[in-house]
Amino acid sequence: MSIGVSPYVAFRGNCREALDFYKQALGATEVYAQTYGDSPMENMGSPDAIMHATMNIGGSNIMFCDDFHSPNFSTGGNISLAIGLDDVDKAKEYFANLSDGGTVTMPLDKTFWAEAFGMLTDKFGINWMINCDAPHEADKSAAA
Repeated sequence: MSIGVSPYVAFRGNCREALDFYKQALGATEVYAQTYGDSPMENMGSPDAIMHATMNIGGSNIMFCDDFHSPNFSTGGNISLAIGLDDVDKAKEYFANLSDGGTVTMPLDKTFWAEAFGMLTDKFGINWMINCDAPHEADKSAAA
């Protein structure tokens, strides 16, 4: 038996806008999306709202929905979506794209563990971390 864990991110009516934003900002692929209106649960949300969607971002699946039912709904909180890369230019591109309209909490910069690391909250209230690994010593030697 295998067990998998996937993030499930909820929005309050603007999930479609977020999906389109992540497609543009991260080159994400929309795997599946169904609205409330196209489901047997049509009376549980606005007909155009996303009941369930799956996106693939860099080989990882993340699920999304519009949630109108949780009484204590909030975005952000204590969870961040972390993107790991090995390309500094791509890290800069993703960071700039995601921070458009959002708030940078730690600018993308070199750290003792990474060539580039930064944190932000996007315009939808979702927390992101971008980490670009430092080259390994063997990689540095091979490049020399």
